[in-house]
Amino acid sequence: MGISIHSLLEGAERATGSVAIVDVFRAFTTAAVALANGASKIVMVRSVEEALALRDAGIGQFCMGEVQGRAPEGFDFGNSPFEISTVNFHGKTIIQRTSAGTQGIVAASRADRLYAASLVTAEATVRALLSGSPDQVSLVAMGDNGITRTDEDELCTIHLRNRLEGRPGDADAIRRVILASGEVERFHDPARPYLHAEDADIALDVDRYDFAVRVNLNDGRPVARVERPA
Repeated sequence: MGISIHSLLEGAERATGSVAIVDVFRAFTTAAVALANGASKIVMVRSVEEALALRDAGIGQFCMGEVQGRAPEGFDFGNSPFEISTVNFHGKTIIQRTSAGTQGIVAASRADRLYAASLVTAEATVRALLSGSPDQVSLVAMGDNGITRTDEDELCTIHLRNRLEGRPGDADAIRRVILASGEVERFHDPARPYLHAEDADIALDVDRYDFAVRVNLNDGRPVARVERPA
């Protein structure tokens, strides 16, 4: 099994085989929380306009996501795992648009199997990837807006690679490095009230969930659901 690590939107475009698109702060942590809270599926899209149109067409009940960190006008929820942590989404379909994570999912057209990954689903994502007995695994760190690398996504891909190769990994060490890197400072900035300290706390809760977030194409659209690997 070959394992390659890629970065940013260009990495998502060239990723092949079984692919994990990584967005820790915050898209795929938020997606995992929504699925854990009962959402049946998440339709992942490129644009705000597409998200709103799909909701208007009855494809989903809620729009969730961000532009420049903030919930766009007309969206039901932002991109905050903390804000939705107590929301009951039982049986509902969410439409998600973010500036990095969902862009990577849409761009990963060469993937044979596709996962939306973060630290909260790390171990389950590894098991899910291995369950497909892949010849090639591509791990993609989406970074900031898909154009600038960030420590949390790069470190998550390294952790996933280590676990795929049978090494134990060190979740506490990853958490400490991310906390020391400065990436978390914005979650304590009073000028950005749409970012919560609790967002970072949830995102760094490694293996919080026992499921992977599997993405399949339905009617040409990427749709994420819970996958619980053996």
